[in-house]
Amino acid sequence: MNSMTRRKFLASSALVTGGAMLSRSVLAKAPAAAKPNILWITSEDNGISWVSCYGGVNAKTPAIDKLAEEGFRYTHCFDNAAVCAPTRSCWITGMYAISNGTQPMRSRNNIPHDKIKYYPDLLKEAGYHVTNGGKTDYNIGGRGDNDCWVQKGGKKKDRYGWRGRKSGQPFFAIINIGDSHESRAHGRGKGTKDPAKMKLFSYHPDLPVIRENYAKYATAVEKMDSVVKRSIDALKADGLYEETIIVYNSDHGGVMARSKRFVYSSGIHCPLVIRIPEKWKQFYPAAKPGMTVDRIVSFIDMPKTWVSLAGCDIPDTFQGTVFLGKRIEPEPKYHLGFRERADERYDSVRMIRDKQYAYYKNYMPYAPAGQYLAYLWRAPATPAWEKHHKEGKTSEITGRFFRPRVSEEFYDTVADFDNVKNLIDDPKHHAKIAELRGALRKKQLELFDSGLIPETMRVRRAAANNTTIYEMVRNEKLYPLAKYLDAADLALAREKKNLAAFVKGLADTDECMRYWSIVGLLLLDKNAAGAEAAIAKATGDLAEEVKMLAAWTLVKIGKGEQGLACLRKMLFEGSKCTQLLHNTIDWMGEPAFPLVKEVKKAGTGKRGKYGTGILAHTAKVNGL
Repeated sequence: MNSMTRRKFLASSALVTGGAMLSRSVLAKAPAAAKPNILWITSEDNGISWVSCYGGVNAKTPAIDKLAEEGFRYTHCFDNAAVCAPTRSCWITGMYAISNGTQPMRSRNNIPHDKIKYYPDLLKEAGYHVTNGGKTDYNIGGRGDNDCWVQKGGKKKDRYGWRGRKSGQPFFAIINIGDSHESRAHGRGKGTKDPAKMKLFSYHPDLPVIRENYAKYATAVEKMDSVVKRSIDALKADGLYEETIIVYNSDHGGVMARSKRFVYSSGIHCPLVIRIPEKWKQFYPAAKPGMTVDRIVSFIDMPKTWVSLAGCDIPDTFQGTVFLGKRIEPEPKYHLGFRERADERYDSVRMIRDKQYAYYKNYMPYAPAGQYLAYLWRAPATPAWEKHHKEGKTSEITGRFFRPRVSEEFYDTVADFDNVKNLIDDPKHHAKIAELRGALRKKQLELFDSGLIPETMRVRRAAANNTTIYEMVRNEKLYPLAKYLDAADLALAREKKNLAAFVKGLADTDECMRYWSIVGLLLLDKNAAGAEAAIAKATGDLAEEVKMLAAWTLVKIGKGEQGLACLRKMLFEGSKCTQLLHNTIDWMGEPAFPLVKEVKKAGTGKRGKYGTGILAHTAKVNGL
């Protein structure tokens, strides 16, 4: 989506499209409730670029467009996590996943359930019939995902959960639509759309297989829209259309590589359309239906808003802002996003933005954004893009995905929706960058951001202290966050003047401080040569997270034999952080190829938890 198209959709009101009203079912019609019914329709993996009333041109979404004509289209709605399970962790608890330690994909870390209620619990207490037709996936341990729902299930007979309520009982129903899920872009096939007419993101090379993949996914989006229509038609048939607030949004962006899982605009900028019947017009967010709403809405705001609309008491644990209804709260100035491990690949990014500018801090910049991930590579566009890059055919923009990153990024998201022009060094923006840096740190401290300690280390520390990550990060003795933020900033600065501080840090009793010290030395690259002795000693560190980065740093400063010997021992004599070790060896690139060959020869690493092993892929694409 170019800047002109984006400005048009931000300035325009919702599109007007046709739609037929079905006859009402007398049997299903119930007396008007004293509280509003709420139907929340979520679709998987499609950002605003795939929805036509937001200016998307690849797919037509008449049902969503019609809903926008009759309701309100929000122009600045953002997901916090860019991928499903951590996002749903935010939704069900009303808390940022980084505040609970539930941000790594498929981690299912425990939280103190006696302190943190799920929002359906509150709705049930207020008399609501709460149903979930199709998706839980909350990424939280200690409680079954379905326990909070009265009725649940993804089968067609269960989809319209309001039909199971008592007469006159208000309902809160979720319909989750999987037809636009990433899996629909897997495999060959062009779909029903014309590949030649597909509009590509500027970071994707214009290759036939990529165009075909776009067309295949655009077809899936149109099927998703038809399910939106069927869901609304069912509500109409039951005589509930004018009794129910309808919310539509996607669960994050997607789905071509560099969108889902990434906190760039294509991964987090989501459609949000809300239709409010006239009987609840006191909740209108603008003067009349058909208008747009320019307010920033973060996904973390949604559960708090739903319980507010239902008239529930709002617990102190909720960290969002009520954006609709009688108890609406002031608009937040910023939106916070985060990225950590997705399936088998590690990363750590924090992003904060306003309506125009976005600031990113890459806490693992030594890893490329485009690291191989088995599930993501099932879409034909991704390996085709990787092959194109390996052949040296990508440009500065189309190849950046596969290269190591800088420590910070800054984008004008209005002029550059694709986030390809990094303005971090532009003097014109230094004041705004400083503002967002400060706002990010403030928010991280407020939320007790658990991500300043590596995932494997944080799990280990919580277990050693017989506590949850939620409780651990709120104990300054166990998690001195301000100290870790300072150490991370020092490491990410990549300044040789900090060499002595990093060497000193390698002797700290806190393994997390040793971790940030070795990160600092790794990022100094050859400028770390003056610390050779301390780095070599760190290859014997008790924390494997420190040990493997120390070995890599030795390779960088010309002590490859010593560094590879350390990694080889971890590979073949055992490691408690095997997945992270495989990640590290892959990030190292060519210097680690001898190890990859040894693994291949030994017949290990061929299969992994999420499919093809990382090192097997490294061997394959590099001809090893």
